[in-house]
Amino acid sequence: MLLTVTTTHRPATDLGFLLVKHPDRVHQFDMPTGTAYVMFPEATEERCTAALMLDVDPQKLRARADAFELSQYVNDRPYAASSLLASALSKVFRSAQRGTSKDRPELTGRAIPLEIRVPVLRGTTDLVTRLFAPLGWTVTATPIALEPEIGGDSRYVDLTLAGTLRLADALNHLYVLLPVLDDGKHYWVAPDEIEKLLRSGAGWLAGHPEKVLIARRYLAHRKSLATTALELLDADQPVTEEEAELPVARKAPLAAQRRDAVLAALAEAGATRVLDLGCGPGALLTALLKESRFTEIVGADVSSRALDQAARRLRLDRMPQRQRDRIKLIQTALTYHDDRLSGYDAAVLMEVIEHVDLPRLPALEASVFGRARPGAVVVTTPNVEYNVHYEGLTGMRHSDHRFEWTRAEFATWAGDVATRYGYTVTIRGVGDEDETTGAPTQLALFTKAEVTA
Repeated sequence: MLLTVTTTHRPATDLGFLLVKHPDRVHQFDMPTGTAYVMFPEATEERCTAALMLDVDPQKLRARADAFELSQYVNDRPYAASSLLASALSKVFRSAQRGTSKDRPELTGRAIPLEIRVPVLRGTTDLVTRLFAPLGWTVTATPIALEPEIGGDSRYVDLTLAGTLRLADALNHLYVLLPVLDDGKHYWVAPDEIEKLLRSGAGWLAGHPEKVLIARRYLAHRKSLATTALELLDADQPVTEEEAELPVARKAPLAAQRRDAVLAALAEAGATRVLDLGCGPGALLTALLKESRFTEIVGADVSSRALDQAARRLRLDRMPQRQRDRIKLIQTALTYHDDRLSGYDAAVLMEVIEHVDLPRLPALEASVFGRARPGAVVVTTPNVEYNVHYEGLTGMRHSDHRFEWTRAEFATWAGDVATRYGYTVTIRGVGDEDETTGAPTQLALFTKAEVTA
């Protein structure tokens, strides 16, 4: 699938600085569902075009449980713009989407002439216009005809958007609205998707005439999530159940929110073979087993007692053989190299690192990021700044915690680890976020760094 961004701003080659991509090179990125490429088919002072192409690997696609047998291979995912393309856009143009540029900071806040083309996009001319026109775009959505022998138009359009906008705004419009039009996200939608929607919709979504439709579709028709998002968008005028057709969400315990956030991060990484490092009595293992996308699950812990508890919790002795083949438990110390941990799509360290003595933490980093080297690593840990909200708490949250970090300390550690071991990292909060202290839990998603050709 393809998306192009063109500008006639002078000099037009400033587009390369804004996107943080050199026009003379082809940039390659490993994605959970294939490979993304960024290239510049034209780059002159008068006109510059950046093209994002996503080459989808059908074997990495997740087939729906109710789909027909070959649906993983016979579908429109490699061709029609969807959440797959939105995820690729967010990864390869992350700085531009956030409105930052080291080389052209003065340009990030300026509206420049832009033309964006998405050659194949699911949707009708009417719906595409209703979504993009209120944002200042001139919309040209040409229906794509079916084969002559069939006649008529398909359910896809060839979309061109033209307007004078900040590049960051344009990318955020696309990030939200491409999956809205496709109406079929490729990953499991968890509560942290609300934060993504609000962040990318800042400054335009609250006043959009189709905000209810956008929230509902972006959040995969999960009623509680959509209602929460809409209430947050317009706190002074709460959305009624009749308007949104969605009930009010009930808060889940922090432990459940944390598990949901980890599952969402694993889905975002496209992982199917997963390590739960420091699995303890198996709370996350139980959640992983419920998700059919995870074909191989390994629970690892230094404590044999914890592994026995996990086995009882999972009822391994009574588990059907087909399920039993998906999971195994191994005893190992995370501060030592263990070749059994190599070759997996992702590893999870959920509430683990704070139990490790700080002088031993580099050994864990070397073992997990250096030796095992999974495609992605998900780390969660308490945010010590949030502890002021726990009445009566003195010291740390657990007697076995060796340390608890502030958000700045966690970000510094995660950035250093990512740099040393060849990963990129994004950090997000989990749980109810306070304006001053942040969320109670902080999560880092490490993914192997891009390969640039």
